[in-house]
Amino acid sequence: MKTVEMMNSHPAEINLDRDLLARTVDALVACSQACTACADACLSEEMVAELGKCIRSGLDCADICATTARVLSRHTGYDANLTRAQLEACIQACRSCGSECESHADHHEHCRICADACRTCEQACRDLLAAIA
Repeated sequence: MKTVEMMNSHPAEINLDRDLLARTVDALVACSQACTACADACLSEEMVAELGKCIRSGLDCADICATTARVLSRHTGYDANLTRAQLEACIQACRSCGSECESHADHHEHCRICADACRTCEQACRDLLAAIA
């Protein structure tokens, strides 16, 4: 089922644009997948020892994005302060991972793809955060 369909089917009142919320969740899930796959691809590179920071930032970002997607998917007992803090953490994780992956993008296509996913996700989280504030 599409994320937007699930958001629209929720019976609770949601004080946010449901389409914006769904797009953000989709960006978070895509970023989590890209970061996980990139970290795994880094482990397969011959120069794996030089990619330690990239692997770590990718796995951290993947976990934070996945958690953020889950937090944004729950609306019963919604806590705007918690949501803001989670989005801010996710923005930082995406910024850090995106920058690290960009530094390897000339040599590793998976890092370029991951950096793009991080930048897209970072912007989606910023847009949602602006709508909450």
